[in-house]
Amino acid sequence: MDAPADPLDERAQRVLEFERTWWGHSGAKELGIRREFGWTAARYYQVLNAVIDTEVAVRYDPVLVGRLLEVRDGRAQRRRTRRAGADGAA
Repeated sequence: MDAPADPLDERAQRVLEFERTWWGHSGAKELGIRREFGWTAARYYQVLNAVIDTEVAVRYDPVLVGRLLEVRDGRAQRRRTRRAGADGAA
């Protein structure tokens, strides 16, 4: 029999739940982050990115985590493309 899966810790759950509520909304997300967690936006995104890289987060909410990974990967690809274009412009 397989060992039971590790549960998602409370902080990671809170981050994913917060992200779920803000998905697709514009507005004062940074203010919400500060109020909910007491973190800067930069710290929030560091934690969020670490959380979505875990298997336990994928098991917790595969749709949300998959969507967040796609967004992150798309942004990284756009940065690489811009950088390559700037390097080749000289």
